[in-house]
Amino acid sequence: MSASSMADDDFLATRIVQRAEERYRTRVHNLMTETDRMFGWLMLGQWAFAIVLALSLSPSGWVGKTQLLGSTLFLAVVFGGVLASLPAYLAFRHAGEPTTRHVIAAAQMLWSALLIHLTGGRIETHFHVFGSLAFLAFYRDWRVLLTATLVVATEHFLRGIFWPESVYGIVNPEWWRFLEHAFWVLFCDAFLVLSCYRGLKSIRELVEHGAHMEALAQSALLQSAELENNFVNRAPLARAQG
Repeated sequence: MSASSMADDDFLATRIVQRAEERYRTRVHNLMTETDRMFGWLMLGQWAFAIVLALSLSPSGWVGKTQLLGSTLFLAVVFGGVLASLPAYLAFRHAGEPTTRHVIAAAQMLWSALLIHLTGGRIETHFHVFGSLAFLAFYRDWRVLLTATLVVATEHFLRGIFWPESVYGIVNPEWWRFLEHAFWVLFCDAFLVLSCYRGLKSIRELVEHGAHMEALAQSALLQSAELENNFVNRAPLARAQG
């Protein structure tokens, strides 16, 4: 193999790596941006849902038939509005930035807390936590799951101390109850982190394959053009010799 051929091969390999990395970053950034915007709409939808919940289920979700509409509606409108507005603003105005997705992760876990509170600690509403983690895994970023896990574990711990009925549905839960919740969150996280890793790996393999095929096609075109030029340049000489 000539030195020129080796240089061409090295250039081609470098070009493939650079092109693949560019495409990988673009694909991941687009994924983050699309997921941010999805959560932006989700935040607004959850706000509307919380208000409906406060008007319907919450008045009897705490103490039987006693109506507590005022306090629950205030939480749904005001606290829910705070939880929805900042993440939604970031999602639509600063989509794709790291800060945006971490704010969204924290807010989404606090939405779980609010909905659990509005339903009087119903065990069914706790599934919102695990559904939120699954949605956050769309980012393919394990650090977002870490933020969400720290927020939900801290929130359960603090509310379990000062207002246990709002999170567990009972007045005197065991002190370690928040650890039980945290364990199941971590159990879910383990599979979601693996899913994030495999998702990014699939994206990288796809863009590397695309970059490789593109480089081969360009190399083939250059070789074809070179052969054509050689043929054109040699044609007059061949006719002269003939």
